[in-house]
Amino acid sequence: MTPRRHLDLEPDTVERDLVKLVLTVVELLRQLMERQALRRFDTGDLTEEQEERIGLTLMLLEDRMAELRDRYGLRPEDLNLDLGPLGPLLPRE
Repeated sequence: MTPRRHLDLEPDTVERDLVKLVLTVVELLRQLMERQALRRFDTGDLTEEQEERIGLTLMLLEDRMAELRDRYGLRPEDLNLDLGPLGPLLPRE
């Protein structure tokens, strides 16, 4: 007989887990946007003003992510879901 798994439904835990999931999705999108911006920088598709605006936006988003991780006691590696045989969701830095 296999042991029953206990589901932790404490309000604080549920909130933290939900925040963790949302921040994971946002971090994935942030990294994708950053890679796309770097490609556009490399190809010269952007004006200097656009490059500055994108750089500032990405920096502000990264800062806000760090604030939210700190508020909920999360580390950057906590947002990297293990997808089993596929490996981690986010590239390891």
